[in-house]
Amino acid sequence: MAATTTTAYDADAIETLEGLEAVRKRPGMYIGGTGSAGLMHLVWELVDNAVDEAAAGFATKVDVTVHRDRSVEVSDNGRGIPIDRHAKRKVSAVEVVFTELHAGGKFGGGAYSSSGGLHGVGASVVNALATKLIVEVDRDGGTHVLGFRNRVAGQFNGSNNFKAGHQLQRLKRVSKNRTGTRVRFWPDFEIFDPDARVDFDEVCERMTQACFLVPGMRVSVTDRRAGGPAEPFVFVSRGGLADLVDHLSGSRPVSAVITGNGIDTFVEKVPVNKKMTDVTRECTVDIALRWVDGYDTKVVSFVNTIPTSQGGTHVAGFDKALTRVVNSVLLKDHHKLARLAKQNKHKAVKDDVQEGLVAALKVTFAEPQFRGQTKQELGTPAIDGIVSRVVYEQLKEWFEPGGGPRTHVKAIADKLSNAVQNRVASKTLLENQRKAASLGSTGMPQKLADCRVHGADSELILVEGDSAAGPAKRGRDSETMAILPLRGKVVNAHKASEKQVLDNAEATALFTALGAGAGRKFNIADARYGRIVILCDADVDGSHIRCLLLTLIYKYLRPMLEAGRVFAAQPPLFTTKVGDETYRVYSEEEKEAVTDELCRGNRRRENIKWQRFKGLGEMNVEELRHCALDPNTRTLRRLTMDDGAQTKQALEMFEVLMGTDVSSRRDFLIRNSALVDSTTLDI
Repeated sequence: MAATTTTAYDADAIETLEGLEAVRKRPGMYIGGTGSAGLMHLVWELVDNAVDEAAAGFATKVDVTVHRDRSVEVSDNGRGIPIDRHAKRKVSAVEVVFTELHAGGKFGGGAYSSSGGLHGVGASVVNALATKLIVEVDRDGGTHVLGFRNRVAGQFNGSNNFKAGHQLQRLKRVSKNRTGTRVRFWPDFEIFDPDARVDFDEVCERMTQACFLVPGMRVSVTDRRAGGPAEPFVFVSRGGLADLVDHLSGSRPVSAVITGNGIDTFVEKVPVNKKMTDVTRECTVDIALRWVDGYDTKVVSFVNTIPTSQGGTHVAGFDKALTRVVNSVLLKDHHKLARLAKQNKHKAVKDDVQEGLVAALKVTFAEPQFRGQTKQELGTPAIDGIVSRVVYEQLKEWFEPGGGPRTHVKAIADKLSNAVQNRVASKTLLENQRKAASLGSTGMPQKLADCRVHGADSELILVEGDSAAGPAKRGRDSETMAILPLRGKVVNAHKASEKQVLDNAEATALFTALGAGAGRKFNIADARYGRIVILCDADVDGSHIRCLLLTLIYKYLRPMLEAGRVFAAQPPLFTTKVGDETYRVYSEEEKEAVTDELCRGNRRRENIKWQRFKGLGEMNVEELRHCALDPNTRTLRRLTMDDGAQTKQALEMFEVLMGTDVSSRRDFLIRNSALVDSTTLDI
């Protein structure tokens, strides 16, 4: 039987939401959600209004304060919200701004030629999702205040006493030259998640970005909550987007910061007097970019003063122009790509061009169209072509002779040509790995002694040479332990290019055995083993090989390090047997301490015979199992990202002391000769 209902579907069933109730009914439509990100969006709405004042040339500072009672205050020294009576609404303009959706000074090019957004709902949305809001305006020689409790206008007398009303209250007289706005709001935690909070570091980062967008503006962020920083964060920048790129670059830049700008116009249909009319808009494009050593890409974009984390039409235009100008100008007929050109594989793609790129892009124009109220993605179609034209022309001029410094242009060209070569080589490696996977265990490296069960509890043990591989294979648990001997020289991944690494037999064997790719294409979820264990001799050569392996893992299998899934076995240096007890020690100091302990009775020191392990290959199966393979008796050290980063210095020292460059070794010995006790030398 069909279900029946007693609710009639007629005109009375059609519900309308008046004023701010629409925001409270569907907050996600306006702020994206009711968690911390949604709460932060309320802060951004007020911050954007203040920054717009500075961008328009009317404010010089913006301050944000997070209070102990979870309220947030944003203030600026701009013109101040108008306090006079609104002709149509018959209440003050302040009340209109905080109670009417789509009310503000950002429509039709009136108070602002460009601003954070088209929608004009920011301040009223903050009020809609707050239990309490107080706005103070310095203007016309006085400080004027209006409060809101549950969206109703009025005045607070003390913290709780509230009297509804539309009249602004004049608190005090101030100088006629003093202007500005202060807004403090208390979020409604019946709507927001109980654990939603304002992130101090995120506010500081956003305010820092704003400073780069509006050079000369001073910002401060104060956290008065328990456990917050004792001092406020204060920042000011005068270099614009170039400073932002420099700020994001970190160390080891490949090129100087490249800057450019341009202006173009487009036609857009907008309603004028209730009729769709063609309006000519002017768009200003500003770019700053540079390449740095490494693979990571950082491209930040803005529309007017608003960060667009999801990109949009302006970023699409930037991406297309950058790839086009690199291929048509920078890498045209590049000698490193000559061989690939014969195979028609020489063209750079977006990932090649943006390898190590740090860039900032800003477009400024009136009434931008965003996809969604949260203003994270620009949707104005015409901006794509404008940005593409400006970026191409500016970079073409910089890349061509007479533009940027030739050493910088060459360095960028070398980096990006290497990226193309590495991508092609990586694709070949990946294809070979896929072929190997389809062949089963026969597709693995021939020298790999694989385990029977793969997954989180299995481990790939890297051993030094065939002499250690034999005892390791016999002493392992073949259920979960795979042995991969390293017979040749491991490539120094710190100095070698990606192509050189992928051409190295030992590196390729490791990548193939692990089965998860390498470099940017490494996917830890595909790893055949849960752990990598490095097993090398406890001497200088063993330390060198361990450094080379760790550098290789740090550069090309980094997620394994980040997840804590790389270990080094700690083989002993000495062993001795006293009675039925075997003692193993890992240093000269530990050997002396154990000897002292054993000689506490009548045992004579010279009767304790220590055997020094010169290499893993000298251990028998039982010894190797005890010290490196048996989980119950072995000692493993988990290697971390810090260990990986420190290997660079160690490898450089090995290169000096053991490399072929005699002059650098001589210079090192001369520089450090004062550290040596000459009486200990046999000369």
